[in-house]
Parts: sequence; C-alpha cells; structure tokens
Amino acid sequence: MEWRWWFSLTAVVAAALIVVPPELAKAQPQINLLNYGCSQYNASNVRDFFNNLNATFADLRTQLSSGGGRRFATAQQARSSDPAYAMVQCRNYMSEADCLACYDAAVSQIRNCSAANGARVIYDGCFLRYESNNFYDQTTLPGNVQICGNRTASQPAAFNAEGIALLRDLEVATPRINGYFAATRRAVSNGGNLTIYGVAQCAETITQSGCQDCLTVAYGNIQGCLPDADGRAIDAACFVRYSETPFFADNQTVDITPFLGGGGGNSSRRNAIIGGVAGGGGLVLILIALLLWYYFSRKKKAAHRGNILGATELQGPNIYSYKDLKTATNNFSEENKLGEGGFGDVYKATLKNGNVVAVKKLDISYGRAKADFESEVRLISEKRGILSWKQRFDIIFGTARGLAYLHEQYHVCIIHRDIKPGNILLDDEFQAKIADFGLARLLPENQSHVSTKFAGTLGYTAPEYAVHGHLSEKVDTYSFGVVILEIISGRRGTDMNVESDTEYLLEEAWKLYETGDHQKLADETLDSNEYKPDDLKKIIEIALRCTQSPASSRPTMSEILVMLLTDNSVEQKGPTRSSFSYRNKFLGETTTSVSTGSSNSNATASFTQFTGR
Repeated sequence: MEWRWWFSLTAVVAAALIVVPPELAKAQPQINLLNYGCSQYNASNVRDFFNNLNATFADLRTQLSSGGGRRFATAQQARSSDPAYAMVQCRNYMSEADCLACYDAAVSQIRNCSAANGARVIYDGCFLRYESNNFYDQTTLPGNVQICGNRTASQPAAFNAEGIALLRDLEVATPRINGYFAATRRAVSNGGNLTIYGVAQCAETITQSGCQDCLTVAYGNIQGCLPDADGRAIDAACFVRYSETPFFADNQTVDITPFLGGGGGNSSRRNAIIGGVAGGGGLVLILIALLLWYYFSRKKKAAHRGNILGATELQGPNIYSYKDLKTATNNFSEENKLGEGGFGDVYKATLKNGNVVAVKKLDISYGRAKADFESEVRLISEKRGILSWKQRFDIIFGTARGLAYLHEQYHVCIIHRDIKPGNILLDDEFQAKIADFGLARLLPENQSHVSTKFAGTLGYTAPEYAVHGHLSEKVDTYSFGVVILEIISGRRGTDMNVESDTEYLLEEAWKLYETGDHQKLADETLDSNEYKPDDLKKIIEIALRCTQSPASSRPTMSEILVMLLTDNSVEQKGPTRSSFSYRNKFLGETTTSVSTGSSNSNATASFTQFTGR
C-alpha cells in the first residue's frame, strides 16, 4: 500500500467542518490533528465500498459506547469484492464521552479521503484507520512520524535527562502491561516544580513483540525532540507522547515499576552507573559524548522526518560520468554507432544494470548544444502527462470540496469569481487548495444573486455574469466546469482545436459529447488502463452540467460532490447545451462568438505547484 501523508495544523479553505454534537461541546476530546493520510488508490466499486465502510464506522461507534470503559475496537465488512477493515483506539485516560467525540471528529476528517481504499487520522486523543485489507497485525509503516514542539523546556538539561529516562521506561514497560497502555509522570530532579508527563500505547491486536518493535522505533524518533517541552511519535500500531504540561488526570497514571525488571529499563540503575563514572573524573568526557550523540541523533531524525510526506516528486534525468558512458559504449566504438544527430553522433550503450540506452556524444562546437540538449532530456524524462487519472480526479474533487465549503458550509456564501487553474494550488501531495481571493464577494442572505461590475478571467466566466453582471455562486460552478475539461484534456480552455480553427475546448466538448465521441477529449498522455470509459463520460457530463444556462440549471457544489463519488449520481438524461451565445465585447482586438462562453488568448491555464503549508 502506497500512502500520501498530508499534515495540516492550520485551517485551509478546502477543509471540512467538524461538527460535534451539542451534548459533547464541553468535552475534552483532544482533537489536535497530528497526522492525516489517504491511499493513492480508489476502491474499485465505490458504492459497495462505502456501504461496507459505513457499516464498520457504525459498528466501531457502537462498541465504544457500549460501556465498560472500552477504548479500542475493530470492525470489518466484506459483503462484496471491496471489503472494509477499520480500527479505532482512544487513549485510555479519556472518558467515554471524550472518546466518542474524538471518534466522531476522526470520521468526519477521514471522509475527506473520498473513495480512497485506505486512510488514517491521528489526533492526540484517538486514532482511526481503515483499509481494504486486514492490517490489524501491522506494527510499523514507512514514514513513521516525529512531531516536536516549538518551545524548549524551562530546565533543558534536567528535563532532557529525565525525559530520556521516562521514555525508555515506557518503551520497556508498556508491552508487558495488559492492554499495552501506560501513563506516568515524574518530577524532574533539580528542576524545581517541573514535572514530565508521558504516555505510550500500542494497538491491542498486535503481539507483545510487535508492540516492543513499534515502541523501539517510536522511542528512537521521539527522543530527538528533547529538550523541547513536548513531543510525539506515531506509527502504524503505537503512539508515544511526553509533555511538561499535564494532558491526563492524576488518577489515570499507571505504576510501571513492576514491569521494568529484566529488560534493563530501570533508569535509576543507569543513573547510578553514570554517577559512578562521573565521580571517577570522567564527567567532561561523558558530557562531550552526550552532546555529540544528541547532535548527530537529532540531525539524523530530522532527515528521516523530512521524508514522511512520501509526496510524488518530479524526477529529473539520471547523471552518469563520462567514464561510465565510455565503458557502456565500448569507447564510442563504430559498431555501436546508431546514427548522427543534430548536435553529435548517437551510440548504443549497455549500462551496468543491463539497461540498453542511446547516448549522444555532443559536438561542443555547436555553441548552445549542451544547454539545448539538457533541456530536451529534461523534458523527455519529466514528460507532459505527469498527472495520472487518480491525481486529476483528486484535483477535481478537492476543488469541488473547497467550493462547496465556500458556497454552503461557511457561515456566509463566498463567491470566488476567478476560478481557473492558475488559482488552484497543489501541495506536495497534489491536493488542491483554492487561492487568490482578491475578487471574492459575499452573497447576502436570502438573495439569489447580486448585480455587480464584471471582474474575472474571460474564458472561465459564466455568460449571465459577463453580459449582465448577475453574480451568484453558480458563476463559480460554471468556471469549475471549464477547469474540469482542462484537467481531463490537458488543454487550455482558450486553445483552439488544432484540426479546427474555430472550436474552443468547451465548444468541442459539447460537440464530442453530443456525437458520442467524448473519449477523444481525454489527454493523449493518459494511460487508458487507469480509468473506465464510463468514468470519463461521467466527469465530462458533470463538467457540461456546470456550464449549462440558465444558472439555475447548474448543480450546487454539494450535489457535484455526490456525483463525483457515486456511480448513479448523473441522471439518465444528459446535460443540455444552451442556445445562449454572446460576443466578446470586452476585448477590442478580438471578437469570438461561442455558444456557452468566450475567451481570450491571454487567459491563464496552468496549475501552480505549491509547497508552502
């Protein structure tokens, strides 16, 4: 299973609202989001998978609310070829009400993964994960996470020493405790009134040795946070946290002393050994050794932490030395010569790994030959069709979710007015985030539209707004429809068909759909095995519905979300093209009549890679 881990500790436009029932409003569910990840693969049968998943979610909640202090549950449904396995775990120190509130928040959050066949959400107070296969005995995953605080403890040296000892004791004791949970605290020596609090927990479905293995990795990660005032380490089947601030009640502590014997985990014995050596005159050497260990271990953890996202990166060309290429081509021998190119001769080369490639030996007398050749190789290795069908669908869905939030879930209706690819940012995980709210307007309550002066980008503008200035949330819907067509076709909405100098993308999409040739609209770089023809047709139908006129015939963004996620969301009757047309009277030099929209050659239509958080 490949994962795309997405971290966000701040609100974003595309975030979904988490609704907590009124009776739990005063609870302390500890829903600080630590980790949120979705599988990059969708379920094959979305309807069956959702039915199974919803059943497991209901089962999990029933188990948590059944009394008896239960804080861990698993559930599974396998009524079709798309089974769902789920697991929830609350920290044992939480009350039943807090546990349920945390679980409800996790369910709301995890549903943002749409039709992904696996996902996980981790809060301070609980953990929720589902998969399409049984994962209950899994202990660790690549991309285990270390989350450190941004503040140093008040007594760094003392806190660091006591913190290492406490975490080590939790690592040793927790696997030996029934239920794999331990919460403890201890006063920091020479730290005044400073106390350190710690918790360790493993999933109850793994073995004792599995819990030990998971906590060993977690301990190696979290100790790098010290002497920060707080830190966390999370993995597939375990959770470790420490803090100088209490995060559990005093009556929830566990006496871990009986579980420390035999494992070398007793920190007092280690402190005695250190004290003895120090008394013999080795204090300076020990301090130097500790400082070096701290520096290199923290540096190592930081490097490991930097790779937890697992994001899709654009890989450039591999670099080989001249010596390697000379060997691979048998000293550029004539028998390996394949031909002559514009900048030099081309040779057959056999690399050390057995791959056979073509090598061009540049003639440096051609001035810019090297730079031009490198640019050409870079373009070939990155290629234009870097976005898979899944990634394109995720961008479409993420944009729709963001617009639904702006139009219907926020306390006022916000109309963006300039939805286009250039204003849709992509993070490291290719998750869409709507940007540039410079033209945004609020729609007053109980008003279907407002009349205002035109502002936006022609080519993405609804006709009723461009001509009459009638502004409603359906203006964004129209723009979104054009963006969908651009995403699946790999073409700008303002580019004319190369075979016809009169058809823009939207007009061509209508014609191909009406003649049943909508398959021709797909980007030629897409692998046809990645999607079903019916899926393509459904996406095109949704896009065309978004561009219908009048505005009232366009679906709401929440309706579009349902269409995207279900097989039968699109009605039997297809979208209807409007007969409304208008001329581009906004540009003095160009006038183009298009049946449902108009465009200019300067419109922006490129996605922006966004790595900031």
